Amino acid sequence: MSNSSGPLPSSFDGNEDFYEENRWQKLSRRLKEEPLIPLGCVLTCYALYRASTSIRRGDHNTANRMFRARIYAQGFTLLALVAGSFYYGKEREKRKEFEGLLAEKKALEKREAWIRELEARDQEEKELKEKRKRERAAATEGR
Repeated sequence: MSNSSGPLPSSFDGNEDFYEENRWQKLSRRLKEEPLIPLGCVLTCYALYRASTSIRRGDHNTANRMFRARIYAQGFTLLALVAGSFYYGKEREKRKEFEGLLAEKKALEKREAWIRELEARDQEEKELKEKRKRERAAATEGR
């Protein structure tokens, strides 16, 4: 079986960049890592908004300009995605490795807790059987 003297040392020990994070922390980290992607999304949405308001006003020149701006903003966003994936590729691999190790550790802890629970239940059952056996023996002697 496994050695339960403690967790195995990890290459991630002491590295504060790798820790469990909730959704908001992850969103915050990703916005800090790649701030150009949300900027491109905002620019795209703004261009679409301006194009739709221009169409409602009947200003076709501005609407066409905004549709072109939307295409440029989408291209900028796509370029930011590709550049960011190249730039942060190694860090993402390390994070995936860490998350895999963390999931494995949690699964092992859950399994060990389940085994302890089963052993405790087994011990309780043995004690209950022994108690019933003593009660039966006392009842047969008392007759």
